[in-house]
Amino acid sequence: MGRLKLQSGIKAIEEEPEDYDTTYSNRATLACMINSEVGAVLAVMRRNVRWGGRYMSGDDQLEHSLIQSLKALRKQIFLWQNQWHTINPAMYLQPFLDVIRSDETGAQITGVALSSVHKILTLDVIDQNTVNVEDAMRLVVDAVTSCRFEVTDPASEEVVLMKILQVLLACMKSKASVMLSNQHVCTIVNTCFRIVHQAEKKGDLLQRVARHTMHELVRCIFLHLSNVDNTEHALVNRTGTAKQELGGIDNNYAFGAKQAENGNGSEYDGQTPSGSFASNGSAGLVATVREESNGKETVPYDLHLMTELYGVPCMVEIFHFLCSLLNAVEHVGMGPLSNTLAFEEDVPLFALGLINSAIELGGPSFRRHPRLLSLIQDELFRNLMQFGLSMSPLILSMVCSIVLNLYQHLRTELKLQLEAFFSCVILRLAQGKYGASYQQQEVAMEALVDFCRQKTFMVEMYANLDCDITCSNVFEDLANLLSKSAFPVNCPLSAMHILSLDGLIAVIQGMAERIGNGSVSSEQAPVSLEEYIPFWMVKCGNYNDPSHWVPFVRRRKYIKRRLMIGADHFNRDPKKGLEFLQGTHLLPDKLDPQSVACFFRYTAGLDKNLVGDFLGNHDEFCVQVLHEFAGTFDFQDMNLDTALRLFLETFRLPGESQKIQRVLEAFSERYYEQSPQILANKDAALLLSYSLIMLNTDQHNVQVKKKMTEEDFIRNNRHINGGNDLPREFLSELYHSICKNEIRTTPEQGFGYPEMTPSRWIDLMHKSKKTAPFILADSRAYLDHDMFAIMSGPTIAAISVVFDHAEHEDVYQTCIDGFLAVAKISACHHLEDVLDDLVVSLCKFTTLLNPSSVEEPVLAFGDDTKARMATVTVFTIANRYGDYIRTGWRNILDCILRLHKLGLLPARVASDAADESELSADPGHGKPITNSLSSAHIQSIGTPRRSSGLMGRFSQLLSLDTEEPRSQPTEQQLAAHQRTLQTIQKCHIDSIFTESKFLQAESLLQLARALIWAAGRPQKGSSSPEDEDTAVFCLELLIAITLNNRDRIVLLWQGVYEHIANIVQSTVMPCALVEKAVFGLLRICQRLLPYKENLADELLRSLQLVLKLDARVADAYCEQITQEVSRLVKANATHIRSQMGWRTITSLLSITARHPEASEAGFDALLFIMSDGVHLLPANYVLCIDTARQFAESRVGQAERSVRALDLMSGSVDCLVRWAHEAKEAVGEEDAAKMVQDIGDLWLRLVQGLRKVCLDQREEVRNHALLSLQKCLIGVDGIHISQGLWSQCFELVIFTVLDDLLEIAQGHQKDYRNMEGSLILAMKLLSKVFLQLFHDLSHLSTFCKLWLGVLSRMEKYMKAKVRGKKSEKLQELALELLKNILIVMKTRGVLIQRSALGGDSLWELTWLHVNNIAPSLQSEVFPDQDPEQSLHKHGETGSETASVPSNETTTPEGAGAGG
Repeated sequence: MGRLKLQSGIKAIEEEPEDYDTTYSNRATLACMINSEVGAVLAVMRRNVRWGGRYMSGDDQLEHSLIQSLKALRKQIFLWQNQWHTINPAMYLQPFLDVIRSDETGAQITGVALSSVHKILTLDVIDQNTVNVEDAMRLVVDAVTSCRFEVTDPASEEVVLMKILQVLLACMKSKASVMLSNQHVCTIVNTCFRIVHQAEKKGDLLQRVARHTMHELVRCIFLHLSNVDNTEHALVNRTGTAKQELGGIDNNYAFGAKQAENGNGSEYDGQTPSGSFASNGSAGLVATVREESNGKETVPYDLHLMTELYGVPCMVEIFHFLCSLLNAVEHVGMGPLSNTLAFEEDVPLFALGLINSAIELGGPSFRRHPRLLSLIQDELFRNLMQFGLSMSPLILSMVCSIVLNLYQHLRTELKLQLEAFFSCVILRLAQGKYGASYQQQEVAMEALVDFCRQKTFMVEMYANLDCDITCSNVFEDLANLLSKSAFPVNCPLSAMHILSLDGLIAVIQGMAERIGNGSVSSEQAPVSLEEYIPFWMVKCGNYNDPSHWVPFVRRRKYIKRRLMIGADHFNRDPKKGLEFLQGTHLLPDKLDPQSVACFFRYTAGLDKNLVGDFLGNHDEFCVQVLHEFAGTFDFQDMNLDTALRLFLETFRLPGESQKIQRVLEAFSERYYEQSPQILANKDAALLLSYSLIMLNTDQHNVQVKKKMTEEDFIRNNRHINGGNDLPREFLSELYHSICKNEIRTTPEQGFGYPEMTPSRWIDLMHKSKKTAPFILADSRAYLDHDMFAIMSGPTIAAISVVFDHAEHEDVYQTCIDGFLAVAKISACHHLEDVLDDLVVSLCKFTTLLNPSSVEEPVLAFGDDTKARMATVTVFTIANRYGDYIRTGWRNILDCILRLHKLGLLPARVASDAADESELSADPGHGKPITNSLSSAHIQSIGTPRRSSGLMGRFSQLLSLDTEEPRSQPTEQQLAAHQRTLQTIQKCHIDSIFTESKFLQAESLLQLARALIWAAGRPQKGSSSPEDEDTAVFCLELLIAITLNNRDRIVLLWQGVYEHIANIVQSTVMPCALVEKAVFGLLRICQRLLPYKENLADELLRSLQLVLKLDARVADAYCEQITQEVSRLVKANATHIRSQMGWRTITSLLSITARHPEASEAGFDALLFIMSDGVHLLPANYVLCIDTARQFAESRVGQAERSVRALDLMSGSVDCLVRWAHEAKEAVGEEDAAKMVQDIGDLWLRLVQGLRKVCLDQREEVRNHALLSLQKCLIGVDGIHISQGLWSQCFELVIFTVLDDLLEIAQGHQKDYRNMEGSLILAMKLLSKVFLQLFHDLSHLSTFCKLWLGVLSRMEKYMKAKVRGKKSEKLQELALELLKNILIVMKTRGVLIQRSALGGDSLWELTWLHVNNIAPSLQSEVFPDQDPEQSLHKHGETGSETASVPSNETTTPEGAGAGG
């Protein structure tokens, strides 16, 4: 169908000959072909008697001129030597055309001649470069359209008509067709249409061929539209030439071939018996349109334009003619004269089909030609609106196809027309209201779904109509319609429901696809109006730039919503309504008439009675509003009755005459201002308006019996036009208009879908000139957030209901696609509540939340495709869009718990994916190995134990040895089970928890809360095994996500801790739940301490919960708890810095000291901390010493461990020494002194701890403790212990231990064995420490008291009775030690006789005591000195003492030690 564009210039001419040579290399071939055609025509002519013989007249001419010219062509044809395109085609076409034109030839001869012309045209011999091609083509058209022949029988006539159609089509398809004039193209179409019309009375084949040809012609012509240059030719005023040029058809379409009186003649040229095309014009092309198109005529083209090469002028005429066919249907064919054409369906369908072809091929090119465009905008669309409501589904379907094509190509020019089409046709029909049949509903819905499948359709409807205050909310209405129509209410699912669903999902998927294209601004700035701007004047800077129009339409939508709310307020109380709008800056703070008038004019949903009352009020402000209101109308070039109809549609005319007067005055003033035409002044307009209102009441009020006649009406309106009469035709037209079509003074209220009346159409055409430009949406998601917010609720509901009712898998799949698209959009636009609603809805379909009444829920689930699909979808959404799920986690968890109860979860779900080493071999729950009582071991009474894990479930299905005999599973059962397993695998439930580290904080928190909620509150006393199993499982999951989110532990910690605390504090018996809680807590601490130093205290404090365990529970798990604590300490000792943290750890370890199973692990941990002092710190020193002491005192286990504990204690002195040394180096003097003091305090705590162990019942431990104490007291050179501390040490530690031991020894306690040895060690300790520290002690102010303490202990030990008798060993040792001490004191010059008064107290006291113990000692120590002589030696000895070198102290020490 495509043809070459009209080429120009040398290049085209040069190239053409080659073209011919390639097609027919041999010129002779073409000559032969034409020759054979001449032969064929002559042969047929010879068979006819008239042409066969010679003429016998006296004429010279022996043969008829037709035969002669054919023979002459034969002679010449082989003589032509030139290229074919240089030969004038008229030379070889003319003889054939003469035969066609001749009325002497019969149908058969004409038919053959037509075939010959057809053949020559299709040989491609003639194209636009051929010589004189223009004349030749026009000759052909003129001849064929004026074809005459005699009709002998109907069949031959049909053949000729078909061949005429063939030739005309060949002309249009030929390369040379571009040389035809506008006039000729019109003639071709007209001729073809006449044959179509005539064919109705003839055979079926001719009818079909004629219609097909008409279609092809229209396609050829409008395909050429894109090649026509965009020059709009001059228009001329209406002149007489228009009628001549455009001819006319008689009104009942009875035109075509007329039989001659004698029955054997046929003229096929309409009404003109002879003559060429020039006088005939394009007869009939414009049909009845001039008379019928509402009294308006399209300005015809000037005649000289019609003779130019064909282009826009002929297309305008043809398109106008096609539209007029639709007009004709309204008027023609309804009366008694209607011919055989089935007008109800046939003609409109034919015309619509042709129009559709024209639009398909002309497409966007229509936009460049204003006359064609205005035909589409007005006449075509008006007819489409009318035929859209036709009862014929076929017509409706074709109308919808045309509108879809118009939307594709010309939507920017058809904004209000499209709105009207959807409001007045699609929405009316698809709802099934207003008496539409099911077929109409279905066609309308199919059309709507086709529109929905256009990706930008809904966005453009929303941006252009919903966001325009003067338009209706088409997007919202269509979305609601689709949602409602998908709902099966008390009926099974039908094709209509599925169709609506398809449309809905197409819209949703369009939005989902746009998400990937950028510009999804999740947080769109909310619109608000800061100050008053006249809302009807808001304009956009650039309708093509999204950065301009997006905020503009969102703002307009905001204004529109506010106006609707204002209307609602106004309908309840007008005053409050206006105040509300002032509050939202839509009306100014001081009301002005214009703003109120615009509010009334542009706001939908106002109560029209209230508006009428307001406008009719006599108050001055109301009168001003009324005049401003009238000023918003455009009555330019409108009939008075049309203008009045439009005006009175916007409010209800009040009943009082004064109010009516005021309203009509305002109307008349405005009307006269804009359309004076016939009226002399505004008073004439007022009187005539009144008159029309009265006529309207008279004609359409049932109570008026005697109706006004036309004459009455004309008489009533005499002399009203400035004293003169109005033209009779003018009044007559008004009269008939009112009689035929009532002016409704009580307009429809509310938001129904209005009918398109002629007056409304005129108004629409006026508005369309002023409306804002059409915004074209691209593939980015600018407004999807707002649109989706409007339609998400009904959409989810609709898809859910269909999914619920559906029974076929393809419908399930459609619904699932919809659900996933909704989820994607909700997530990307951050509409969490929508996503939650969706999850809730889907979870219902999984059947997992239903109380299980089915015997075999697993098999039932396997057989339920819908439930399986829903389950996979829920978990797909949870995995993909979990970030935006909030309360929906609860429902998802309910599903998971149900699967868990059925034993269908993979073993890994509850395990913490971050720690492979801790996965247990138990396939049920992936618990740590420490589980001693997994929930799988709790058997529910009376039912076989549920196997855990997938394989367990499967083996149970196959097993035969359950409690009751069970038959072998059937094939179906196995298949169902297999399907169940596959479904669960597809869900990837475990990744919800393992991937929780990627969840947004808010979602993660909600997931954790949902887990805590699902676990339920722990009950004191017994709960059912099933509840406990659930609680354990939830706790496992909670711990898993806690461990997976160590970086965000702060977020989760509070909730997790409180939950575990609840469990610990409410459990009184060992059970799986408390076990999981305690070990979970330990694992959390173990794993998180290295990462969260700032939380270390918080984490460790939580372990105090373990200390709060009920005694029975603590006892059951003590060993495992200790192992975990030990593991925690070993892994994280370096991360525990605070005293509080260590206090918790050491408290836990201390408890284990007395537990048979746990003490080993506890001691192991302590060993790790204290060995070599690696992990000892000033912060934990005292705590560790205390714990070690408890292990030393513990009778659990071997004494050897107590000894090791004592070694740990004594070994820790090295730490103190090291710290003291570091302190000196690191800090200044002042700080160092403070540090030394602190270290001294720690040392005192150490020796005090050892003192307690020295009283142990076990000899080995007791004695080792004494030695350890001795070591700690002596080995403190590196620590500068203050003198005060030493006196404290003697008082609190050394003397106390000696006293206590002696008390025990003398107390005859059977538990203590061999106390003598311990007393000996204690004595040695006293002596050694005293001598070792003598230098320091001797300077103490309390030295005398201290020395007396030593002496008194010596005395007690000398006299001590062990087991009732004195101990010789003890006596000997005491004596020897005392002697050593005295010698040292003597050597150091401390124990000497002094002369000063009172100065000898030490000397005297010493001997007083010593003499009590052993009187002989004084003479032994001071053999060379009587008591009296001692005074003389004082100075000497003093000086001697002073010069004793410090290293001499080693001798007495050695002696002491040796003793």
